[in-house]
Amino acid sequence: MTAVLEAVDVVKRYDLDGVSVEALRGVSLAVEDGGYVAVMGPSGSGKSTLMHLLGGLDHPTSGTIRLGGVDVTTLSADAMAKVRNETIGFVFQAFQLLPRTTAAGNVAMPLVYRGVPGRERRRRAEAALAAVGMSHRLGHRPAQLSGGEQQRVAIARALVGDPRVILADEPTGNLDSRTGGDVLDLLERLNAESGVAVVVVTHDAEVAMRARSVVQVRDGLLVAA
Repeated sequence: MTAVLEAVDVVKRYDLDGVSVEALRGVSLAVEDGGYVAVMGPSGSGKSTLMHLLGGLDHPTSGTIRLGGVDVTTLSADAMAKVRNETIGFVFQAFQLLPRTTAAGNVAMPLVYRGVPGRERRRRAEAALAAVGMSHRLGHRPAQLSGGEQQRVAIARALVGDPRVILADEPTGNLDSRTGGDVLDLLERLNAESGVAVVVVTHDAEVAMRARSVVQVRDGLLVAA
């Protein structure tokens, strides 16, 4: 199968107060179309750094990142943003919803950057919210929603652009176990029904066990799961 997301011998180095720190030390990982992968590791292991690089939110110090087969390591910021917008849907632990914007408005936001007309943005946002069971909350703002409902809106926002992969960074971290389980059920259903690849970054073994494959990050390296 084709890799929709790929890291090849990736190194990420930070200079902190004159000290060079390697957050990643030659990591290679491929995520296939339709795959479901958990990236697991303790705090400070490098897993969040890896997620930011896989999502095109940062550049590696060396190595190659491919999104949808495109090597993004040599692209300009604008060109990378375009590939990222067309390939990746993001789900964050803290939801990252605009507080004064309705659920439908939050979900439609990625389409604004694509230049999609307003009426079409609305139609697609409503369809994405329906897919996650949130049709009854179109006009509600984040403060009017529970944590689980906010995460469903965030997943709908990730889906609205028809991405090839969803990157979910600790998607259950701010939720109780039952609500978190519902969110994971939803991600699994979307993966199975739509074929979108899912990558979940987590420190929680129970969350990781829901994926079809697990990789572990420790001290900036991938180790056997």
